Amino acid sequence: MGSDMLASLAERRCIISFNEGQDKQVPMSRVQPMFEEFVRTDGAELPLPGAGSTWRRFETLAAWSSRDLSVGRLSEGHVDALAILSEAGSKPIGEQSSYGVWAARSAHGGTSAERVNGGWRLAGSKEFCSGSGILERALVTAETESGYRLFDIAVNENVAFFDHASWPAVGMADSMSETLEFTGPVIPDSHVVGPPDFYTARPGFWFGASGVAACWYGGAVGLVNGLIASMPSNPNEHVLADLGVTVASLEAMRDVLKDNAEAIDADPADALGKAHYRALVTRQVVHDAAMDVLELVGSAGGARPLCHDAQQSRRAADLFVYLSQHHGGVDAAELGRLVKEAGKWN
Repeated sequence: MGSDMLASLAERRCIISFNEGQDKQVPMSRVQPMFEEFVRTDGAELPLPGAGSTWRRFETLAAWSSRDLSVGRLSEGHVDALAILSEAGSKPIGEQSSYGVWAARSAHGGTSAERVNGGWRLAGSKEFCSGSGILERALVTAETESGYRLFDIAVNENVAFFDHASWPAVGMADSMSETLEFTGPVIPDSHVVGPPDFYTARPGFWFGASGVAACWYGGAVGLVNGLIASMPSNPNEHVLADLGVTVASLEAMRDVLKDNAEAIDADPADALGKAHYRALVTRQVVHDAAMDVLELVGSAGGARPLCHDAQQSRRAADLFVYLSQHHGGVDAAELGRLVKEAGKWN
C-alpha cells in the first residue's frame, strides 16, 4: 500500500482513550465536523422551548436534519440537554461543551447510581448513547434508591468502555449510538440535575419529544429535495402525482409542528396539562406522514437514486431507522386513553 494511501487512511481515523489507559482506533464520524459547527453556531443561540420562539427552534432542528439526519439527531440531543439544565435551574459545564441526553432504559442490566461519600457512583451500561466518541458531556439517567435521577457527566471520565460492535446499524450509522459502560470518579451533588424523577415529570419532557418530530420532518424534507434533484426535466404524470402527495405530507407535518410550537409558547409551564397530548398528536402525524414520504419517494424515484446516490440512500435509511424511535401502537393507545378520559375530542 502506497504512503499516500496510508496517510489518507490515517487522516480518517481518530483515537478514543479509555479510563483504563487502553487506546483503540475507531473511524472518525463523518458528521462530527458538522455537529461541531452546529454547537458553535445555531446551538449556541437557539431559543429555549416556551420562550416565545419555539417554532424557530423546531425550524432550525429541521433544517440541520434535512442536511443530515445523524447531525440532526445529535443537534437535537445537544439543545435538549441545554433545555433540561435550564429547566432544572442548572448551567452547562463548560461554555461551549457539546452535550447529549442518554436516557434509554433496558429490560436487562441498565444504569444505576449509588450514594457514596462526596456524591454518587455511576455503574452499569446503557444502550443507544448517540454521539458516542463525539460528545464531551452527557445527561445520563440512572436508577437510584430515591428514584430515577439525572446526572451531568464528563464522557472522558465516566465512560469506562465504548462497545463499538453494539452499533452495526446502516440507517443512522453516523449517530454513533453505541452501548456504553459507566464508572469513573464520584459525581458531585452539584452535577445532579433536578430532584428524583425530574427527567420525565417536567413539562419540557414533552416539548423535547416534539423536537424529535421536528427532526423527522427535516429528514423527510431532505429526502424529498433529493428526489426533486434526481428527477428528469419532464417526469411523467405518475411521478408528478407521487411528488405532489409528498409535498402535501410535508405541509401537514409543518403545520402540526408549528401549531404545537405556538401552543408551547402560550403555555410554557403546561398549566393546562395539554403538553403530553400535543406531543403524542404531533409525533403520530409526523411519523405517519414521513412513512408515507419514504414510500412515495421510492415509488417516484425508483431504485436508481436509492442505489446510485449514496447521499439519497443514506437519507432513506436514516429516516426509516429514526422513525422507529416512535412507539407506534403504544403511543396511539395512550393518545386514545387521554381522549377517552376527557370524554370528547376537542
